[in-house]
Amino acid sequence: MSTLQTEHVYKVFGRRPDDAVRALESGTGRDELRADGTTAAVIDASFDVKPGQIFVVMGLSGSGKSTLLRMLNGLLEPTSGRILFGGQDLTALSAREMRRVRSTKISMVFQHFALFPHRNVLENAGYGLAVQGVPRAERDRRAAEALALCGLEGWENSWPDELSGGMQQRVGLARALATDADLLLMDESFSALDPLIRRDMQDQLLELQKRFKKTIVFITHDLNEAMRIGDAVAVMRDGRIVQQGTAEDILTRPADDYVAAFVQDVDRSRVLTADAVMTSPARSDADGCDCPTVTADTPLADLCAVSARVPHAVDVTGTDGAVVGSVAQDRLVAFIGDEQRAPVRCTEVAA
Repeated sequence: MSTLQTEHVYKVFGRRPDDAVRALESGTGRDELRADGTTAAVIDASFDVKPGQIFVVMGLSGSGKSTLLRMLNGLLEPTSGRILFGGQDLTALSAREMRRVRSTKISMVFQHFALFPHRNVLENAGYGLAVQGVPRAERDRRAAEALALCGLEGWENSWPDELSGGMQQRVGLARALATDADLLLMDESFSALDPLIRRDMQDQLLELQKRFKKTIVFITHDLNEAMRIGDAVAVMRDGRIVQQGTAEDILTRPADDYVAAFVQDVDRSRVLTADAVMTSPARSDADGCDCPTVTADTPLADLCAVSARVPHAVDVTGTDGAVVGSVAQDRLVAFIGDEQRAPVRCTEVAA
């Protein structure tokens, strides 16, 4: 069963929202509704998020992605449609029941940290547990463990204004982890950070995900971020999801001209991996060759470095070490536009 599902979700602001949904369903355009003072923020959004998956929703400002996220945690009520979490219809819950779900099963990591200035780091990390009524000793223990996982061991008694922006965001992530929620919602959580710190936080998230396999919905307008961390990606435009799929799907098979233009500047060498470009069967002259190989999940940037050192297609190995395919240099060039290098002899590489 999917951890999270949305079924034909709409969110309309303005007069007679139900009438607006019916108009949208019958083909009325978003701009026509806006002329009457009605804003269709999310239109017919349907997707599944699998357990342990990072599902990224990306789009420009005004595309509806943050409104969609606020409906997932019950801060906004859908005008139409259903949101199912663990098989439970969240749209059918009372306000009190939704607050209970939000305090125990869903955690949120905000863009601007949302730390309490009058609470120290440990107290901020344990705030979600305090809302749940967890006893102080247990709360502090779990908060300290979460801070250590996020690289903040030793900072428990510091105040938020003593921390850098990246460290404050780590406290926000630790607060979400401490509750052991089933679902993490992250709304532009790294966008306020400097580029280097932002990449560090992406690395941190991916490392934590390897360990805990959380189900995450991550909102971003940054293409490279979406492609780097997303197991699945949804692209939004004017309130609608215009394409869903893996990063590879969206980069190599854009659904329309808008998506193609949207992703044209993504660094493919950092997103696509060897399994996206390899061909099979493996090359016939592989026996007895001691040249370096790559695995199926090797980024193309690293594959290029290997390809530059060997005189033939690069072998790709599976988890058992067996060769499952190969990548010829001309095919690699076609994907990322790199220049061909002069080949060398296998004996030179092996040496």
